[in-house]
Amino acid sequence: MTAFSMPCWKSAIAKLLRSAVAMAWVGLGWLGAAAQAQTSAEVSQLRAERAGNEVFVSATVAFELPNAVEEALLKGVPVYFLAEAELYYDRWYWYDKRISSAQRQVRLAYQPLTRRWRVNIGSGMGSDSAQGLALNQSFETLAQAMAAVKQISQWKVADLGESDLTAKIKTEFRFRLDLSQLPRPFQIGAIGQSEWDINASARTPLRTEGLR
Repeated sequence: MTAFSMPCWKSAIAKLLRSAVAMAWVGLGWLGAAAQAQTSAEVSQLRAERAGNEVFVSATVAFELPNAVEEALLKGVPVYFLAEAELYYDRWYWYDKRISSAQRQVRLAYQPLTRRWRVNIGSGMGSDSAQGLALNQSFETLAQAMAAVKQISQWKVADLGESDLTAKIKTEFRFRLDLSQLPRPFQIGAIGQSEWDINASARTPLRTEGLR
């Protein structure tokens, strides 16, 4: 009886091991897909230039708008994107020193009555720059509106003093979907969902030759 059952026992163990390996590969594939979804946004172009004492940032952010976000927009829920720029002294002997920071808020909304898309872009410098709306644009398609959301051109982020003319300065740029601006039920539903995780960042040295 014992001799007869040993092969069956070994076969069962082998099947369990094969199942465990298969499940591990499935899990790794799922984690890889989730990580890819969470890092799908990227800063494809970034430029920081100085003209006199003023610093301007231009950037292009590449990402696809997730279905969940588009569905919320079609239901009349506006979404907000936040761009942030920080300037640092590049110091080899110590931690980099932050000089200034600026924020720019972009509001994207769908208007069902006119079937048009609306983009409102905040202006100014400093942490309170998102409070006012400086540029309002209307588009016929979502693709046109998203092109305006993803492109930042010559955004003034700082005024530097004359003493900073020879210093090495770098710019850190960040772009994300601001979940804190969503209605409370959407905030709760979006937490931990990779579709709502639109986040990208990049760094670049400040060009001192100025704009042309």
